[in-house]
Amino acid sequence: MPYQTAVTVRAALPPDRVAEVRELLGEAGRKGTAGELFPFAEVPGIHFARVVLVPEGPGGAAAGMPPSVVYMGEVDGPVEAHLADLVRTAGDGLDRVFGHCAGYPAGGSPAAARIDWLRSHCLPCAAYYVNTVGRGRQQIEQEALLREAIEEFLDRNGADLAATSPAEIRAAVQEYVRGRADLAWACTGSAPPPLGWRIRQVAHLAGVPLAGLVLLPFGVIALPVWAVLLRRHERRDVPDRARPGHDRIRELAGCEDFVAQNPFTAVGSVKAGPFRRITLTTVLFVVDYGVRHVFNRGNLAGVKTIHFARWLFVDGKQRVIFASNYDGSLESYMDDFIDKVAWGLNAVFSNGQGYPRVRWLVLDGARDEQAFKNYLRCHQVPTQVWYSAYDTSTTRNLDTNARIRAGLFGRLGPAETEAWLALF
Repeated sequence: MPYQTAVTVRAALPPDRVAEVRELLGEAGRKGTAGELFPFAEVPGIHFARVVLVPEGPGGAAAGMPPSVVYMGEVDGPVEAHLADLVRTAGDGLDRVFGHCAGYPAGGSPAAARIDWLRSHCLPCAAYYVNTVGRGRQQIEQEALLREAIEEFLDRNGADLAATSPAEIRAAVQEYVRGRADLAWACTGSAPPPLGWRIRQVAHLAGVPLAGLVLLPFGVIALPVWAVLLRRHERRDVPDRARPGHDRIRELAGCEDFVAQNPFTAVGSVKAGPFRRITLTTVLFVVDYGVRHVFNRGNLAGVKTIHFARWLFVDGKQRVIFASNYDGSLESYMDDFIDKVAWGLNAVFSNGQGYPRVRWLVLDGARDEQAFKNYLRCHQVPTQVWYSAYDTSTTRNLDTNARIRAGLFGRLGPAETEAWLALF
């Protein structure tokens, strides 16, 4: 079982190349030829991928916020291996898009030069959420195949099995699976991630609280000061009342609702001053710890429809990019967050310019539903090039398939056996 990695490659674009890259990505999206430009389906271990054009920030390049092109991938295994696979399978697409960026290797350059350039433009995530840590793309595809095979078996033999008990039906399924060489892997459980990765996770799980205990006396002293400064900043905040225009909504909607999942990409400026940068850095550090060690089994504080999500700083922490892959429509996605984790939205996004007014970092804010939705749409950027390796499967489907595999062999009581059969 592999571990999952967020790969982000970002490179600044000269202002005179923005229109050309926008048209290139837009044409690929409109014509449905993104797979020709970037054949992500051929890249091993990739779950989701996107290429987006990030507009310049206030002040543009002169203020350190130039326009840029960004590649993001959710992949199995280490970054280095993915970059090599990406160059090998999608080198032409990389050349056509990143070739507009300064320093990109000229045509005909060896693959190693491209890999080095991509690596030098990789950005770390401030926080990274994986729906189910350790569930790789191969496992997802295999478990979908297993479910289809068992359903076909049950449909084909339904009349013969109708008079048998749940335990006998399960035994028949087990015998059928054992008899198929292509399903031999299902007779054993999935392997854990590599030992080195697990050791690093345990070290992080224990190390952060220990460091927190050491710093606790300083935190107790600093907390009242921080709280006073927080309220002072919040009282001065000016919410942005802008609404997205019809053309803007139409442009964004043109990249949505083609399959069971959708991409979301947004860019926002952090409020000026060191206080907000420090606060947001701290909040995202806590978020990252939580999603790595607590919310890593298909449930992000009550929200169960997200496959992957990432937060990353750009432009010297002047801006933040948020990107996710989720099930259903954007409207239901936003409603899910507002209803279940508005406090979390506030803790992160209230440090962004124009966010609806918040009290004490977590109160109000996203509770102003329409203001929050307008804010998101105004900061969303089109995701013209987007790929999903399993675009007909929701997180619920993936979880069901995993439960089918987990319950296929081993001991189950009568009630558990009936519950397992009810999954089909």
